[in-house]
Amino acid sequence: MSDNTFGFDQHRLAQYLEQQVPGFHGPLAAEKFAGGQSNPTFLIKAASGRYVLRRKPPGTLLKSAHAVDREFRVISALADTPVPVVEVFHLCEDESVIGSMFYLMEYVQGRVFWDPALPELNASARRAVYREMNRVLAELHSVDVELAGLADFGRPGNFYERQINRWSQQYQASATESIADMDMLMAWLPQNLPRDDGEVTLVHGDFRLDNMMFHPGEPKVLALMDWELSTLGHPLFDLAYQCMQLRMSHGGVLSGLGGLSRPDLGIPSEAEYVEWYCERRGLSGIPHWNFYLAFCFFRFAAILQGVKKRALEGNASSAKALQMGELVKPLAAMAADICETTVC
Repeated sequence: MSDNTFGFDQHRLAQYLEQQVPGFHGPLAAEKFAGGQSNPTFLIKAASGRYVLRRKPPGTLLKSAHAVDREFRVISALADTPVPVVEVFHLCEDESVIGSMFYLMEYVQGRVFWDPALPELNASARRAVYREMNRVLAELHSVDVELAGLADFGRPGNFYERQINRWSQQYQASATESIADMDMLMAWLPQNLPRDDGEVTLVHGDFRLDNMMFHPGEPKVLALMDWELSTLGHPLFDLAYQCMQLRMSHGGVLSGLGGLSRPDLGIPSEAEYVEWYCERRGLSGIPHWNFYLAFCFFRFAAILQGVKKRALEGNASSAKALQMGELVKPLAAMAADICETTVC
């Protein structure tokens, strides 16, 4: 039976999966997960069990956007590494099956923590969760990309130089008003670019608490999820990106830990969290930490400026798009403040 809500024929999908995935048996029912995933994600309830299907959105898309085949590739490559990922079963590149490319993966039962303050846990459990996140991040950056077959998963050259150029251009193309702090950042970042140390690792691109599935009763990550932005790059991007989000105000559209007392919560300070990471990866410290943080704030502000422009033009997909767009100025201001300080 065709389901107009999802735009695909669930009976045909069941028939296809029975032919392609060993042990899969229909019939099936699909339920879309709530949330703002750019790649629509569905719970598949079949006679043979539960699965998760992640697809490209239907319709005309930017050439490099919504690359579920890249997601499938990186998750498959990490199957035999210490990085916790789901098992993936099949990638379908035939758009005639449901209208766009998709892949099928296992369904993992666990906990997703949406609030970084972890109000549902006690202090010791909160600390254990942050230690586990730190462990997973260090494991990710320790993966041998050649051995994993991912040596061609990103572009060569200075990661930050490319990223600064890209997001400066993106911001300028979507600017709706003059923001002095963004203009300053576009000048400051290239002038303060750390010397390229040649380190290239797999980076997740969106490493944060709510992109992890935790064990139902233990502080253990069962799966790191949402690999859409993964690439080869510099590992300190993921670390600074997570710390940037934790610096943001608590309880806002995109909640962080700003304004909360971490010692009272049992959550490590930024300096302690970075120290854990350095110990795990054998680093004596992180010079230019303010650069890495400022870049992440700038990049995020540039992304949200694009969201704001699309919202003003009536093309944004999220009801919160305008609210998120209003974060551009405060994010740029935070980045500008970081430029003037030496942190960590």
